[in-house]
Amino acid sequence: VQLQASGGGLVQAGGSLRLACVASGRAFSLYVMAWFRQAPGKERELVATIGQNSGSTYYGPTYYADSVKGRFTISRDNAKNTVSLQMNSLKPEDTAVYYCAARSSITFDYWGQGTLVTVSS
Repeated sequence: VQLQASGGGLVQAGGSLRLACVASGRAFSLYVMAWFRQAPGKERELVATIGQNSGSTYYGPTYYADSVKGRFTISRDNAKNTVSLQMNSLKPEDTAVYYCAARSSITFDYWGQGTLVTVSS
């Protein structure tokens, strides 16, 4: 599967952005999808995941890093092969390159190219 992320940009603290990741290939609904991020000088960290589902639109089961709980929402639309990350109440510490990823087994084997999110204070 190939992943293409978009939606990054510059936003002021307290603002919102919505990231989208479109997948090409088959059986998108069978993949666990995730968003990771990597800030300058830091290791990549898992932001959120959403499980598989054969339905058209699916909102769970989900996982969120503590740092984004209550502010970020991950969702998927299997009919459109898309996973999204709605980011609200953004903070300067959310500044990072955000990557979407997919796994059908234990590890995330498929990665998008990354989209930069910059939150100004």
